[in-house]
Amino acid sequence: MGAYILRRLLLIIPTLFGIMVINFVLTQFVPGGPIEQIIAQMEGQGDVFEGIAGAGGAPTDETFSAGAEDYAGARGLPPEFIEELEREFGFDKPPLERFVSMMWNYMRLDFGESYFRSIGVMELVVEKLPVSITLGLWSTVIAYVISIPLGIRKAVKDGSSFDTWTSALIIIAYAIPGFLFAILLIVLLAGGSYWQIFPLRGLTSDNWESLSLLGKIADYFWHITLPVAASTIAAFAGLTMLTKNSFLDEIKKQYVMTARAKGLTESRVLYGHVFRNAMLIVIAGLPATFISVFFGGSLIIETLFSLDGLGRLGFEAAVARDYPVIFGTLFVFGLMGLVMGIVSDLMYVFIDPRIDFEKREG
Repeated sequence: MGAYILRRLLLIIPTLFGIMVINFVLTQFVPGGPIEQIIAQMEGQGDVFEGIAGAGGAPTDETFSAGAEDYAGARGLPPEFIEELEREFGFDKPPLERFVSMMWNYMRLDFGESYFRSIGVMELVVEKLPVSITLGLWSTVIAYVISIPLGIRKAVKDGSSFDTWTSALIIIAYAIPGFLFAILLIVLLAGGSYWQIFPLRGLTSDNWESLSLLGKIADYFWHITLPVAASTIAAFAGLTMLTKNSFLDEIKKQYVMTARAKGLTESRVLYGHVFRNAMLIVIAGLPATFISVFFGGSLIIETLFSLDGLGRLGFEAAVARDYPVIFGTLFVFGLMGLVMGIVSDLMYVFIDPRIDFEKREG
């Protein structure tokens, strides 16, 4: 097992490197870089894309070193100022040199500083990460708390009216995108058009500091209810069906029929024999479920509910073309996903020691 873990850890390096290469190359073809953002603001356009539309197309990062005349809307600014911006942001160097320098800094855990926030990228990530982790953890926990007993019940009542109508609800829940469900919750329960039951923004109220301990706890759960509900819906649907199918597969096996033939009660058979084997794939997939919720819901959910987490940070950085923040958050997301994949494998072994990944690879 140790050799398998070592191989997986070593694979993180080329995989993460490939992710960074692909995304760095893609940014070279995206119009409206950080210098154009600054120029657009100084020219009073407000948005760099207005200048792009008016100019019939804008240069990519590869053209930053071509001179001030290449920038849409830069005619009113001195060329010396543009050249100084290029030097400050590092765009006076070729893309390959910039990428190699960036990866060398990342190897030393130096993620640089945001172009527009005057703060280190690592400081920003550390500041925003707890919000995203909180949202992902609560969504994952609630999904498991609902899905496991519901899935077991559906397996026991397979083919009944209960199984039929709950399956219909699950299919609907699975089909609804998280962001669409979030908008529906906002419209219905956050003062969009109907009831003002839950707050629309943030994780805490303005008077957070003046609240008692119980008041702070209640205020926190009051704010997080809608975002967590929107993040949970897809994971809950998939987990329920996974639990049901896992139990159905186990119930049909020979050892279950043998246990019943010995006179054991159905409850003893179900929870004493079937449960451990059926839950293997469900519980071992906990890290993967957390990562899917963390990645899939953080961007849109955090933006819709104005939660100051990594997803919203990445979105704002992408709009502003804040490349250090974009690549820094991408690096953190990629590293977390790869590490959690290893943790997921370890969960399988922990739950069922009979699993040996090294023999399977051989």
